[in-house]
Amino acid sequence: MSYSIFDFLTLLGSLGMFLYGMKIMSEGIQKAAGDSLRNILSAMTRNRFMGVLTGFAITSIVQSSSATTVMVVSFVNAGLLTLKQSIGVIMGANIGTTITAWIIAILGFKVKMAAISIPIIGIAFPMLFFKKDKVNSWGETLIGFALVFIGLDFLKNSVPDLASSPELFAQLQNLGTHGGWSTLIFIGIGTVLTIVLQSSSAAMALTLVMCFNGWIDFKSGAAIVLGENIGTTITANLAAIIGNVHAKRSALAHTVFNIIGVLWMFFIFSFFISGIDRYLISSTGHSPFQDKESIPIALSIFHTSFNVLNTLLLVGFVDRIKYLVEKLMPSHGEHDERFHLEYIGTGLLSTPELSVVEAKKELTKFGELCKKMFGFTEELISETDKKKFETLLKRIEKYEDITDKMEVEIASFLIKVSKGLVSEDTSGGIRGLLRAASNLEKIGDLSYHMSIAIQRNFEDKSDFTDLQRKNITEMFKLLSQAFEIMIENLHQETEKINLTKAIELENQINKQRDTMRNLHFTNIERGDYNIKSGLYYNNLYSSCEKVGDHILNVSEAISGMNIE
Repeated sequence: MSYSIFDFLTLLGSLGMFLYGMKIMSEGIQKAAGDSLRNILSAMTRNRFMGVLTGFAITSIVQSSSATTVMVVSFVNAGLLTLKQSIGVIMGANIGTTITAWIIAILGFKVKMAAISIPIIGIAFPMLFFKKDKVNSWGETLIGFALVFIGLDFLKNSVPDLASSPELFAQLQNLGTHGGWSTLIFIGIGTVLTIVLQSSSAAMALTLVMCFNGWIDFKSGAAIVLGENIGTTITANLAAIIGNVHAKRSALAHTVFNIIGVLWMFFIFSFFISGIDRYLISSTGHSPFQDKESIPIALSIFHTSFNVLNTLLLVGFVDRIKYLVEKLMPSHGEHDERFHLEYIGTGLLSTPELSVVEAKKELTKFGELCKKMFGFTEELISETDKKKFETLLKRIEKYEDITDKMEVEIASFLIKVSKGLVSEDTSGGIRGLLRAASNLEKIGDLSYHMSIAIQRNFEDKSDFTDLQRKNITEMFKLLSQAFEIMIENLHQETEKINLTKAIELENQINKQRDTMRNLHFTNIERGDYNIKSGLYYNNLYSSCEKVGDHILNVSEAISGMNIE
């Protein structure tokens, strides 16, 4: 067999074109769908059966189970889906990915799609220059679709002809003569192949081509498909590595589900593929064991029937799978679940719109953390026990450090997202979130500086007067209400945010500051209280008013209002 380095590079390039086409097509569909994918997920995951349907629908649309499972892991990481909901979606994604095999088997081997792929690109290319983002995205989708079949056509013609090399052919055939061990060997090959290619669709295409060209028989091809079901779970696990414990559990649930399926199928493997053989002989007159051209359809039947049966068998055990992954992946307490970024960090969502959703979730947590930190500052004023006072100070200092880190990490994430192809609306949303994060970090700084002023007042034993305490308490009460409205707005979708209450409270805070300031200077002139405590008091109410400004700025930023 004469097979040069040029032939190998052609094979590699063909596979690369197929993979790139799948990537462009999947990303184009995700961009065109935008928030619709999130809406589908949130609307259709009320129970495990709807979750399965959701996973099937989304994977059928985006033509990538990896994209769906990474999306699911990211949504679990962002708190948009629960672990239980995600398991149902993953089950459906396993069924949805079999649609790709059918498209390849029918259009790639039965229809000369490569011949019409160039005209498809001719139609799609002008769409890339339209002003509307959705038209651009559909243009990308069509180009990706065309590249998939051009790549597949090159792939079919670039694999080496083993018929001219009987020794190598005999070695491959020999791998299939070890009974159950042969099945395990080919399952392993399928797993490794999918891990290397990072795409079950590409691995499936390569498997179909190998069977179609006579490299391996139907039984070996079916075993490779089983291995691909294990290998495809690696992508989601990689996405979850830097996610929170819930994301890791969701990815692990995908692995557990597929491994259980492969285990039970292994024991009935020969019987199962014999059943497919009998069905095809009775319906088409061709056996996949005798006719290599019928193998692509036979493998598609095997792939679909395995995943459908596995889902039907295990959908009733979602709670058991959830319990198992929680035991295998335990939480490490509050540190694991609270004091780090929970909602962003997987970095594998390809659409900016979905990434912004995760950042908004993280920003909401940021706001809640700032509110809690400010509450500690309020507690300091009335705390008289030295030990408890010092404990509160340490907590505030720790929270100030957290707010600094959160602002940097959220900003870094959003800047990275903005470097991609983003719509004008998404770009505006990113700018708003960046401004909101900056204002929240300033709230953290002010709370910390206020705690230092209270500490000095405590150490100097310059106690506030009853009137001062009453005024400070009133100011803190107003700010507490302002925080509540800010948190409520952070939870709301942009178009539903109402700034009326936020602005009214900011006006009340300003009015309270003016009242406190005027009274303060009057009392200073009269010599009614200690100058030192007066300075600390002045620092407090001035800082409180600035906190109120930043709280309003957060609501304005996420509502889309331009602020400086």
